[in-house]
Amino acid sequence: MRDKIKNYVDEISGWLWELSDRIYDYAEPAFEEKQSCSLMEAAFEKHGFVVEHGVAGLDTAFRAVYSQGTDGLSIGLLFEYDALEQVGHACGHHMQGPSVLGAALAVKELCREQDYRLVVYATPAEETVGGKIIMMDKGCFKDIDVALMMHGAPTTCVDVKCMALEDFIITFKGVKAHAAMSPDQGRSAFDAALLSFQGIEFLREHVKEDTRMHYTVLNAGGPPNVVPDQTVAEYTLRSYDTDYLNEVVDRFRDVIRGACMMTGTQYSEERTYPFRAKIPCYELNDLIMEQARAFEAPQLARPREKTGSTDFGNVMYEVPGSCIRVAFVPEGTSAHSKEYLDAGKTETAHKAVSYGAMILAGTILELIHKPERMERIREEFARAKKS
Repeated sequence: MRDKIKNYVDEISGWLWELSDRIYDYAEPAFEEKQSCSLMEAAFEKHGFVVEHGVAGLDTAFRAVYSQGTDGLSIGLLFEYDALEQVGHACGHHMQGPSVLGAALAVKELCREQDYRLVVYATPAEETVGGKIIMMDKGCFKDIDVALMMHGAPTTCVDVKCMALEDFIITFKGVKAHAAMSPDQGRSAFDAALLSFQGIEFLREHVKEDTRMHYTVLNAGGPPNVVPDQTVAEYTLRSYDTDYLNEVVDRFRDVIRGACMMTGTQYSEERTYPFRAKIPCYELNDLIMEQARAFEAPQLARPREKTGSTDFGNVMYEVPGSCIRVAFVPEGTSAHSKEYLDAGKTETAHKAVSYGAMILAGTILELIHKPERMERIREEFARAKKS
C-alpha cells in the first residue's frame, strides 16, 4: 500500500507543487486569502468533493467533503493559507493545502471498499486571531473523529504540547491636566499602565515556570507636559496548561484593578479569542511518525515537547489530532524568518508537500483498515481529557 501511495502522489506532485507556488505568490494575509481559497476550492470540486464556501460566516473558509458509504470514520484534514502581513509566506502555510489535497486524493484513489468520510477544512487567519477558534464557535469540526494537519518545518516530527494564550487590550482612562501648572488635578492613565507592568513583573516570580507574560504600550496618551487621560496597552499571557492559564488571567485582572485603584483611574478590556493548549495524543503521534519513517521523510527528529501557540490547539482540545511537520529548511532555522520565506518555492519545499501528502495518506489508510488503532486513540484522548 505504501508503494501505491508513493506512486500516486508522485504522479500528481507536479500539480501539487504548482498550487503551492501559486499560493506562495498570492501571499494573502489573514481574512484576505480569497485567491488561495478559490484555487483550492476549485481543486477539490474538480475531484468530486462537495464544497461549501464561506463556512462559519468567513469568506475565506470552506469545507470539502467526500463520502464513501454511510458508516466508517470521519477524518478531518485541516489546512491554513494565510501569509504574514507585509512579509509573505515565511511560515510555510502555502504548502499545507496542496499537501492535504494530495493525501485526500490518494485515499480516494486507493481505498475503494471501506466506508469512510474525508472532511477537509480550509481555515483562515491562523497567524492573527485564530480562524479555527471562530469556526469552532460556529459549529465546525463537530463532524470529524480525528483531525490531521501538515506544516513545513526544520525537522520532520510531531508536537506534544502547545501554549494556551490569552491576549488583552486594556484602555486606561484618567483625567487630563497640565503636567506643570495643575498636575494635582490629573489622574494619569499612563501611570496606571506603568504600575500594571510593574505588577506583572512582581507576579512573574509567583507563577509556574512555563508561564509567559508579555506587554507593550500601544498608545501612551500624549506629550510629556500633559497628564494623559487615556493610555492603551496590550498584554499576552501563555501557559502549557489551559486551566492554569485561567488562574493566571484572574490574577492579571487583579493587577489591572489594583493599578487603577492606586492611580484613581478606570479601565476597559478588549479580549481576543483564547487559544487553548492541545491535548496530546501519543498513539496518533506514533502512528504518524511510523509513516514518516516508512516514506523516508527528511531530517527525522524526536517529537517537539513544547511549541508556541496555535488555534489547532483548540481543535485538539475537543477531538484527537496531530500535525506532521515536514522538513524543508535546515535544522535550527526559525519560522517567520527570511530563510523560511526564501525556501518557500525550492525543491525541498516541493518535496515537503509530497512527503506530507504521503504521510497523511498512510496515516488515514491505517486508521481505516485498522479500527483498533483508532479505538486506542479515542480511549487515550478520553483519559487525557479527564485528567
